[in-house]
Amino acid sequence: MNFSSSPTKAIDIDVNKIPRHIAIIMDGNGRWAKKRFLNRIKGHEKGAETVKMVVRVCREIGIAYLTLFAFSTENWQRPKNEVMALMALLKKFIISEQQNLMDKEIRLNAIGELKKLPEDVHEVLTETINRTRNNRGMQINLALSYGGRDEILHMVRQIALKVYSGAMRPESIDMADVTEHLYTQGLPDPDLLIRTSGEMRISNFLLWQIAYSEICVTETLWPDFGESEFLSIIKNFQGRERRFGKI
Repeated sequence: MNFSSSPTKAIDIDVNKIPRHIAIIMDGNGRWAKKRFLNRIKGHEKGAETVKMVVRVCREIGIAYLTLFAFSTENWQRPKNEVMALMALLKKFIISEQQNLMDKEIRLNAIGELKKLPEDVHEVLTETINRTRNNRGMQINLALSYGGRDEILHMVRQIALKVYSGAMRPESIDMADVTEHLYTQGLPDPDLLIRTSGEMRISNFLLWQIAYSEICVTETLWPDFGESEFLSIIKNFQGRERRFGKI
């Protein structure tokens, strides 16, 4: 495997065992800034650089889907000035990466309660999603204003409406019907879930979808998460035996 311009190209990644879908809980921006006596937003800005690295590496090694937990439903409860700064950073990031997404044939998608986003952010996000919709090299899913329980509640309501209208029968509802009514409709479940910062919880992220995902938690704070560690985690994933509850 050739990682162009990469200091970690010596890591032996098996091209036949590349995870199809990686999901990441990007945690630790605030603590990274606090350790350096910086404003929390500086941590988020540094974390944005890590996002660029992860996207680049995923595209290079052939990851088809990358889902990033960027902003949760609970994050709206943070101080207003921090939320506003995060939204401004998100808008700036999307605009700055539009051409790179096109050049690298990367399709952008977003999941969550997107209507809660500020209008200007929602417009830029929608524009970029539409602009990149025909790219086939890779798909990035930004989880924005996202909560796993809210997603399941949304799914239940959608199916309930169809049952009420007679379009579905309760006894006919199966796993596929549930999957088709989630925000992640059409996406494969994550093969690998990574959480940075050492917190041993999944924080209401992709509750249905990660039922059989391999999980890796690293103590590294997100802004310090580097290419070498990322590739090492993928290498570790390739050595795991995935039984999906079977022998």
